Parts: sequence; C-alpha cells; structure tokens
Amino acid sequence: MRPTASTSPMDVNLLEQIVELMALHDLNTVDVRDGERRVILKRGAVSMSATAAPVAAAPIAHHQAQSSPSAEKSVALVDDEAGYHKIMSPMVGTFYAAPKPGEKPFVLVGGRVGPDTDVCIIEAMKTFNNIKAECSGTIARMLVQDGQPVEFGTVLFTVKP
Repeated sequence: MRPTASTSPMDVNLLEQIVELMALHDLNTVDVRDGERRVILKRGAVSMSATAAPVAAAPIAHHQAQSSPSAEKSVALVDDEAGYHKIMSPMVGTFYAAPKPGEKPFVLVGGRVGPDTDVCIIEAMKTFNNIKAECSGTIARMLVQDGQPVEFGTVLFTVKP
C-alpha cells in the first residue's frame, strides 16, 4: 500500500513530480527547501534519498542545475590537469566563495595561494568552516559556483604548482 498524505510525513505526489522533472531535465540532484523543511533527492550512482524534515506541497519556484555535458566537461578538464593539486571539499555542505554576500571572493582564478590561504567557506549545519588551500601555487580553475551544495570529496579548485 502506498502512503497517503495523511499517513506519511512526506508529500509523495510532490516527490514523484520532482523525480519526473529530474528525469525530464537530466538532473542528478535537487535540493528543495520550504522554511525549516528540506528534501534532497539524488539520482544516478547515488541512491535517491530524502533528508531532514518533510516538505509540504509547495510550488517549486526555482532550481539550479548543471547539465550533464557541462558536468562531464568539468571532470574532463580536471583530469587533463594531472600535475595540478586538487582542493577538495572535506565535508558535505554549501560552498561560499566569499566571507559574506557581496564581499570580495577569497581567491580568484589566476590568484596565488599558500598552504594557509583561505579559499572558501563550506557551511554545514549552520556552521561556517573556512577551507585552506593546503598547497602552494596559482588557482587554475574554480569548479563550483557560489551557493552550490557540495559533497565530501567534490573538487572545488585546481591549483597549478
């Protein structure tokens, strides 16, 4: 028996609609927030999961997605930079390029970094964690966008030694 709206904390119809949109637009991750409620759905190599509190039926106002060809191109570019250092996310969270909204980013492509240089902030559970370069060189690529959710091990930057 399929859960109904009254027996399930999740709105199954909304989840089904989101999954259909994900398939239609070839999205691998969707993060829906409604106040304190949040659901993250993932497709592909990662099994679909829902986290945190349930989401009530609400219109999806906006979602950000990167098309698969662009994502594959980004990964290919990193692989082509074999001698480069990769600065990876040490945790799951939200990537922020600047200390505060509207301020100058910690680093820019072409900028020099050292092992103790702050390159970004990853917000996890309302805690803001400064991420250090842990290497020396020049930022070659920034592979994520400000405000984008990241997973553990996501390559954030490549650094030319």
